[in-house]
Amino acid sequence: MMFIIGALPQLESKSKMAKSSVKSNQTPLPIDCILKGDSRDVLNQLPEKSVDLIFADPPYNLQLQNTLVRPNLTEVDAVNDEWDKFNDFATYDQFTRDWLLACRRVLKDTGTLWVIGSYHNIYRVGSILQDLGYWFLNDVVWVKTNPMPNFRGVRFTNAHETLLWCKKSKDQKKYTFNYHAMKMANDEKQMRSDWELALCTGRERLTVNGEKLHTTQKPEALLYRVILSSTNPGDIVLDPFFGTGTTGAVAKKLGRHFIGIEREDKYIRGAQARIDAITAPLITDDAVLGKIETKRSAPRLAFSALLENGLLVPGQTLFFNHQPDKTATVLADGSLRSSDGERGSIHKIGAYIGNQTACNGWEHWYYETEQGNLQVIDFLREKIRKAQQHVNESS
Repeated sequence: MMFIIGALPQLESKSKMAKSSVKSNQTPLPIDCILKGDSRDVLNQLPEKSVDLIFADPPYNLQLQNTLVRPNLTEVDAVNDEWDKFNDFATYDQFTRDWLLACRRVLKDTGTLWVIGSYHNIYRVGSILQDLGYWFLNDVVWVKTNPMPNFRGVRFTNAHETLLWCKKSKDQKKYTFNYHAMKMANDEKQMRSDWELALCTGRERLTVNGEKLHTTQKPEALLYRVILSSTNPGDIVLDPFFGTGTTGAVAKKLGRHFIGIEREDKYIRGAQARIDAITAPLITDDAVLGKIETKRSAPRLAFSALLENGLLVPGQTLFFNHQPDKTATVLADGSLRSSDGERGSIHKIGAYIGNQTACNGWEHWYYETEQGNLQVIDFLREKIRKAQQHVNESS
């Protein structure tokens, strides 16, 4: 169930609250609800560093001057809503700076932000993003398979929009990217940055009395890729321009939480009915909801853990890449010592013996099994991880 609110202090008795590490005197974080109001005002009431992902579909400032007409003289259902009108570029730029700055405050240091736009605004948005310290990870081109034609025939058909995917700063090390999930979704090929998807049409399009409820409703397929690629199950996704609730609908289907901010009552009513009609996933384990555990995402494990768990012993010999003449001795503190006395980590000594600039020791050092075979030490690391996972699932 979602709750529409006008001010966050009223929220406590009405909606779910997310546990947060923020200071106790800050307003609790509302989840799975729509907050009514201007995104700039509402964002500034939310706790700092509290959401995992932000997807923003802001006004494009299309600056339409005249009514668009088809060759048969029928009027095109264009974007001429009041929320897309600004007095000038300076006004639009200040608006953009304000909401992007507010988003940066509520985004976790491990979170990312997506912004979608057209040629009318995306370059201005991109410049402001860089001014505020955001760091681009990708620009993704949404190639529309069914774009609106250019009826006047005076320019190319506008058949794409651009999404900018950013982290909070250049120095940010950790953020979510479910590479393997996206690769699997693309028939086991790397997902490219050009996405061919249809516009929102048919039964997915929300209508009132046969008319579009919102002129720029985005397709769920687009948000599916955004949310699946850059969040994990249980994460909180915020949309500061919620519209008809596509972000919330997809988040619910994928087992994520959402926060929507919207100021128009008609959109809020449509979004609420839409999301309330969705049944949350019945099975909620990570694999079902798109999180694939990989060596990179798995918990870090020190080489010394192999000794602490009795899988290797001090004084044991390791072999570099199966080669009997390239060996090192395991020391009690988890370091290795080469035959000529060089000492260091499994990575440092691997690079030293292999005459390499860098080396992932887990993949290059082998130990001798009781059967006399050589087995890569990464096998032992995975053995400990599986045992730890079993304990966690049993507790």
